[in-house]
Amino acid sequence: MHQPSDKRKFGRVDLEVTTFAFGTAPIGNILREIDEETSEAMFEGAWDAGVRYYDTAPIYGHGLSELRTGHALRWKNRDDFVVSSKVGRVLKPAKRSEIEFTPWSNAAPFTAHFDYSYDGTMRAFEDSLQRLALERMDICFIHDIDRFTRGDEQPEVFKQAMDGAWKALSDLRDEGVVKAIGVGVNEWEVCHEALKQRDFDCFLLAGRYTLLEQDSLNAFLPLCEERNAAVVVGGGFNSGILATGAVDGAKYNYAPAPAAIMEKVAKIEAVCQDHDVPLPATTLQFVVAHPAVPAFCAGTRTVEQLNKNLDWFSHPIPADFWADLKAKRLLREDAPVPA
Repeated sequence: MHQPSDKRKFGRVDLEVTTFAFGTAPIGNILREIDEETSEAMFEGAWDAGVRYYDTAPIYGHGLSELRTGHALRWKNRDDFVVSSKVGRVLKPAKRSEIEFTPWSNAAPFTAHFDYSYDGTMRAFEDSLQRLALERMDICFIHDIDRFTRGDEQPEVFKQAMDGAWKALSDLRDEGVVKAIGVGVNEWEVCHEALKQRDFDCFLLAGRYTLLEQDSLNAFLPLCEERNAAVVVGGGFNSGILATGAVDGAKYNYAPAPAAIMEKVAKIEAVCQDHDVPLPATTLQFVVAHPAVPAFCAGTRTVEQLNKNLDWFSHPIPADFWADLKAKRLLREDAPVPA
């Protein structure tokens, strides 16, 4: 059983993070608006629960998420919390009426432009510090160099990032301006290739190591263990179905869940019922059982959602639940599970 305030070493870096991380994409007003009061109340709720790791990015609300994150944390003792943000896009001021914000709603008045060059990365890093109004960023990820985001351009984009953005972040790390550098994407294969090519400390992997998906155990996560690289997992609910269960309209990876996924989740739910544990609790706790994963990053829209996640994170789960899942072939035999 975990507590959201439990701390773990962040891979090989001189840094500790709480196992529960506060993800700030929702407060960038993704899909719909969240008001200032709700945003601030979630930050305070997370802080009061002992959460000390906060992840943001320039694209989350075209700067809005970074502005809100900095505002919420600015009077806290800077040595008491860890912040990660990302590079890969430069934001430029513009009239709101002239900006295509989709999927963000009523975001900040900036246009976002991909830029993985050395100079663009340095500019993006400095701009993020300005929006955060903090003197440093602890962890910085190169953002969205995957096929999910970039499509057929991905191989060229990846090469640009490994040359330009990598070099900039490596220089910033050498100067002590940032402690850990990594890649934040939706595909473990991209992380794996990046780790083979460059000296990264960490990764932010969205949705590719969950109760439904463990292919990253084949090559990527073992290499992370070998190199002592930290993996923060976001999207652990596979964008919905592992929180809602196999209900009508359940989402899997941002689309309606296919029949095979619905069937597998229903079987996992049946095991949950046998052991009287909530499906979302098993989902959250499974992820951080892997030795390479120091933190699970969860984004929430309401204080109620946040509190539910915090409760699920520390909900008791009997050891025989995990044994049962493996016996029924619903979980890989080699997948680490909570002690």
